[in-house]
Amino acid sequence: MKRKLSLVFGGAGFIGSHLCHRLLSLGHEVIAADNLSTGRVENLAEVAAMPNFRFIRYDITCALPTALSSLGSVDEIYNLACPASPRQYQSDPVKTLMTSVAGSLNLLQLARTTGARILLASTSEVYGDPLVSSQNENYFGNVNTTGPRSCYDEGKRAAETLFNDYRRMYGVDTRIIRIFNTYGPRMSADDGRVIPAFITQALKGLPLTVNGDGSQTRSFMYIDDLIDAIILMMANYITHSPVNIGNPVETTIIELADIIKRLTDSTSEIGYRPMPQDDPRRRCPDIARARDALGGWLPTVNLDDGLTATINYFKTSII
Repeated sequence: MKRKLSLVFGGAGFIGSHLCHRLLSLGHEVIAADNLSTGRVENLAEVAAMPNFRFIRYDITCALPTALSSLGSVDEIYNLACPASPRQYQSDPVKTLMTSVAGSLNLLQLARTTGARILLASTSEVYGDPLVSSQNENYFGNVNTTGPRSCYDEGKRAAETLFNDYRRMYGVDTRIIRIFNTYGPRMSADDGRVIPAFITQALKGLPLTVNGDGSQTRSFMYIDDLIDAIILMMANYITHSPVNIGNPVETTIIELADIIKRLTDSTSEIGYRPMPQDDPRRRCPDIARARDALGGWLPTVNLDDGLTATINYFKTSII
């Protein structure tokens, strides 16, 4: 039986590398593409020598390289290519916006010409600083269109528009997931997101830097639960509407700091700094649509277990 050919854009990133590993374990042929602006080839060390895996250095805002444009048929395209942490995406906001918009156009056109099903990794950031909690997919959000986070928030919203328009105009088989805060091994220690920041600080005995008073909440999902949902979303005819993928258990940032201190046996103090502009006060997904559409999918990895695995990874990578 012919192997499925899966293209993973952003394949050297945190999520993309885990997805490549899972797809290969399922017997797919996988081509990973990444411009390595935030992804790392080290993330692909476990799969690099596998016979059904190839890596191409490619920026999705550019014209397709021959190795991709000459493919006659493709089964699946995963668009994960975009910086995801505020520190990363704010470093070049124009590039961030164009990655979501021009990049999505290029990949949608590739899906159209090859007949592939294509999935967009969108984000909970499309809800902005929400005025309702939990957030379901029918909520239009509370997004600052001109603030420092808008390059990412509005870029992903525009990408969702393009995915829906390519489906309506050209019949492209699209999938859209809105990913809530995900963590796990292979995150970059210096990307500025709260879990790698706290773990790194705790392991080094530095103060854990909390924005505001720490009462703001996030809903943390371990990477394995996300990959399960992505595979289910791509494999079945479910819905072309966006689907929240996240953990509905809210945790305050100060609670997270205390948990990480406990799990690392750290004596670090807590340090406070002002809240960044437009930083959401609450983040919690309504996952009823995901549960119903994905055959009862629910996140299964609890926070202590997921953080322990992540801490163990950081112990070997930064110390």
